[in-house]
Amino acid sequence: MVRISLDDPGYYINRESSWLAFDWRVLEEAQDDQNPLLERVKFLSISASNLDEFFEVRVAGLVQQLEDGYTDAGPDGLTLLEERELVNRQTHEFVEEQYLCWNEKLRPALAEKGIRVLGLHELDSKANEFIAEYCEKELDPLLTPVTVDPAHPFPRVINKALCVAFLLRRRRRSALTYTGVVTVPRALPRLVRLPSEGTDDFIFLADLVAWHASRMYHGYDIVSSAAFRVTRNSNLYLQEEESRSLLESVRSELHNRRKGDAVRLEIEADADPEIIDRLRTVFELEPWQVFSVNGPVNLSRLFNIYEQTAHPELKFKPFVPRELRLTSKSKDLFEELRRHDVLLHHPFDSFDAVVSFIEAAAEDDRVLSIKQTLYRTSEHSLIVPALISAAEKKEVTAVVELKARFDEASNIRWSRDLEDAGVQVFHGLVGLKTHCKLSLLVRRDPDGVTRRYAHLGTGNYNGATARIYTDLSLLTADPEITGAVHDVFSFLTAYAEHPTYAPLLVAPLDLAENSLGLIDREAEHARHHRPARIVAKMNALLDKNIIMALYRASQAGVEIDLIVRGMCALRPGVRGVSDNIRVRSIVGRFLEHSRIFYFSNGGEDEVYLSSADWMPRNLYERVEVMFPLRDMLFRERVRQEILAAYLADNVKARVLQEDGTYVRAWKAQRGKRNLKPPTGAAAFNAQEFLIELAEGKQAMDTIPSPAALPMTKLRRKERIG
Repeated sequence: MVRISLDDPGYYINRESSWLAFDWRVLEEAQDDQNPLLERVKFLSISASNLDEFFEVRVAGLVQQLEDGYTDAGPDGLTLLEERELVNRQTHEFVEEQYLCWNEKLRPALAEKGIRVLGLHELDSKANEFIAEYCEKELDPLLTPVTVDPAHPFPRVINKALCVAFLLRRRRRSALTYTGVVTVPRALPRLVRLPSEGTDDFIFLADLVAWHASRMYHGYDIVSSAAFRVTRNSNLYLQEEESRSLLESVRSELHNRRKGDAVRLEIEADADPEIIDRLRTVFELEPWQVFSVNGPVNLSRLFNIYEQTAHPELKFKPFVPRELRLTSKSKDLFEELRRHDVLLHHPFDSFDAVVSFIEAAAEDDRVLSIKQTLYRTSEHSLIVPALISAAEKKEVTAVVELKARFDEASNIRWSRDLEDAGVQVFHGLVGLKTHCKLSLLVRRDPDGVTRRYAHLGTGNYNGATARIYTDLSLLTADPEITGAVHDVFSFLTAYAEHPTYAPLLVAPLDLAENSLGLIDREAEHARHHRPARIVAKMNALLDKNIIMALYRASQAGVEIDLIVRGMCALRPGVRGVSDNIRVRSIVGRFLEHSRIFYFSNGGEDEVYLSSADWMPRNLYERVEVMFPLRDMLFRERVRQEILAAYLADNVKARVLQEDGTYVRAWKAQRGKRNLKPPTGAAAFNAQEFLIELAEGKQAMDTIPSPAALPMTKLRRKERIG
């Protein structure tokens, strides 16, 4: 018998490829003509924003490691140089596909619906009069033209700022050419609406800057121009141990982020080679980091079309979430929670119930104290004002994570406001991000008993994202759970470690160890021919220890279904290693964000919800909480309604193949010929089903029985390694 080593790099998919594979799935939604047209534009915009973050974080880190001389290979065995070449090939292919989608599919389809994005050469006399006046009154006062010469160095271009570069020649000294640079003002919309009748017409602001250039550069002939954009390293490099104040340290580093090293240059495809060479030299970039694009330099700004165009027939049908209704026996939410827990599935269940829980605590004189974690919250948060109001008459503690990537500035602002109102504000623990989603209230109830009430969630306290992210919330007065939440807050504010946080699992203390234990327990059940199954839903699966445990469980005979939205380093369907593991990804109307872990446990089912993915950063570098659903009806709801729906999806689901590619679920059915996309009653879209279930238009028994989906050898154009 051949002994299998689970350390074999062939059993692991490259992390960066897996990230880009998710972006491909988002782009596929933009290409899919079954989606409403403006939603397709939004998906293309999202794919561009995702790629921005990939360069700001992952590529920036890769370049930094190469410069620092790192030589260690990842679990997949690729060296950093090999990984760089992989990223080079895949990102250029991806960008080419993005612009094909825009130029050949979306832009013509929009024009057919009377939504036109025009070039300067397509404007009529009325539009030309408008842009002349617009440039003179709105644009010109905000522009600062720069000509680079010994007295005027190249201006500092901030991260992702759209600019226009010019090749200039003085009329009196025609032999020399100079570089001109104008930053496109962020205060103005990137797409300017034009006056028109019967159509919605737009023009890109960068085109207007280029058109207006002759009025700015008097005495020069403009030889050539090109819009460009630079992406910079946006990782924060904090020395927390040496910082007098973490808040001041983050604020300082956040300012520096806008000026981090360049990692990518996007520039119009018809740019003069001289302009490209000069910019590449200025930003110290290698050729692979330059992306010549056949269209608007910043595709993420196409989201403006979605926002500024009132065509409801070209968008998803509006959806009103289900509101929490108290039973007739309860006078308020607190009395309801003394009777039973509440489980909410957002956005199908309204997030208002969570906001109301905190607002009620702020207003209720019986509530003595409030403790709250904040990782990401919306600009117009209702929770922060509630905490500020509560601080006038009760003890309020907030643990605000300052290092929530790309939300640092707003979190600093909220921290200042909370502190000014008298809230005790903490910023978690040195070296650890606070990522758990917890709210804890202490209340002296009408019966004279002082009780704790808690909210535990898989997603952020953000009313805006709660409408478009899928997440789960548990509201409870369970003394054991609320007592453990209290202990977690003591850990966050005082670094007070308890021997156990049961029934909670807490990272970085015991979550990784216990997660491995739960997987190994299923393997032991399988060896003894007891019911053994794992269904786990998360955003990313990258931790090697977890993956190896899943491989061992598969080898023991455990049936494993993984619903992983984004990155997945596990390679399913490998003979003798992962025969019993299936991986699928759902990309649809809502961003899948909930983390759910189901274990058959020999017939005594257990279901956990968590703020953590199975990634090293979540398990070892953050404070996370995984919590059980103790109510049997809740466990059944999660298993029979939520997980069953996602496993049955054959419209928005893609299945990960052994070779690392993803195929549509309906294609991943070995043995069937002439496969076609499902239609009518045969098509099952999990998110749409859950919407209709919340609206009372569907019943639970309409979910198809989710059959195991075997791996196939179907390949699309290779996109991941």
